[in-house]
Amino acid sequence: MKVNEIPNAWSATPTGPGAQFLERLARELDVPVSRYQEAAKRYESVGSWLCRDESILKDLNPDVYVQGSFRLGTPIRPVNENEHYDIDLVCELAASKTGISQQQLKAMLGHEMRLYAKAHNMQEVGEGRRCWTLDYAEGAQFHLDALPAVPDGQSKRQLLVEAKLKADWATTAIAITDNEHPRYRDITDRWPHSNPRGYTNWFRSRMETSFRQIREAMALEARASVEEIPSYAVKTPLQQAVQILKRHRDMMFADDPEHKPISVIITTLAGLSYLGERSVAEALAGILQRMEANIKQDAQGTVFIPNPTDPQENFADRWRGAPEKRVNFYRWIRKAREDFATIATQHNPQRIVEAAGQAFGERQARAAGGTAVNRSISLAGLYGGAVSLFSAAHKQAVPWPTSRTGTASISKATWTGKGFSRPLTAHSTDGGQ
Repeated sequence: MKVNEIPNAWSATPTGPGAQFLERLARELDVPVSRYQEAAKRYESVGSWLCRDESILKDLNPDVYVQGSFRLGTPIRPVNENEHYDIDLVCELAASKTGISQQQLKAMLGHEMRLYAKAHNMQEVGEGRRCWTLDYAEGAQFHLDALPAVPDGQSKRQLLVEAKLKADWATTAIAITDNEHPRYRDITDRWPHSNPRGYTNWFRSRMETSFRQIREAMALEARASVEEIPSYAVKTPLQQAVQILKRHRDMMFADDPEHKPISVIITTLAGLSYLGERSVAEALAGILQRMEANIKQDAQGTVFIPNPTDPQENFADRWRGAPEKRVNFYRWIRKAREDFATIATQHNPQRIVEAAGQAFGERQARAAGGTAVNRSISLAGLYGGAVSLFSAAHKQAVPWPTSRTGTASISKATWTGKGFSRPLTAHSTDGGQ
């Protein structure tokens, strides 16, 4: 399907009650601060376990960090209590892909994950194509996917540098496991690859100006310094647009989740299409208008949605073997344009809620329709006693003695008032912390 086959229903800048409703809807879909705090505790607990003295991974200096929506600031509330929040972790180990097979590396992490589940009275760990999955107790509404990885070699990183990627994107490339890979059991340098840290830096670069302006405005209104405004309290129109688009996708494909557009494609195309719009409605209109222009296609008809930080990774690689995924993606764009145009250009509050109820679910549509716009900001309201997933480290000493020599780290990225800082890393050497 070509770009001109999908009409753009928004011919003017969206304003009015419909646009204001989308602003409130974004806030309704956002994850509560307490969930960010809880996610941080859970992944740090796993990181501490992998780094403990008895761990078979301890000599590989595990570097555990969060990836995916929680790192990007784009997670959304589950539709209902039966759905879970996904915490996606990378466990990067100091090993060489020419010295260990994918299967061996994954088995080592699986051993430790099973011990962790047993020690914490959790159900059996599940194995996926690339990850190990921990399911928490029913009331927690969390499951955690841990991806084993090793640093991708200098040759790989050099290729990314030669592709003129920014150095801080190219040097964070990793090799990952995949039990469907043809060389999964072999010791070889041919591994699947990824770059979650580089991708995060790229995504944040797309909204750097918006983030800084919003944070400075919040600080001014709260009569605080910029540094006092925690990063989780700042949501840019790009992040909010991604959250709204993902919920719309989830509702549209509730009966066919296997073939719905995947989040990394939505997030990547949204990031590429975002041009600094200052409201959620404007961001959505611009993103939906420009999305297809960022989808590449070769002479043979193969579609490419390249990872902006690794041109060799095609996020649409499964469209070739499952053409319904491609068809559904374009179906979704058409429907999204129609639904958002209806909402953004509508002036009757009741009709806005009715239209949104079909696209996002009645509960959250009613909540957004009945939420008064409140622009007042207080530091007490912003903090809420929570600790940002992306702010300063809050690592505590483990309850067992440590005596080995080595370095282990749990890393996070953080925003600063002047931009983005490198990840903060907690080190453990010579038995100390």
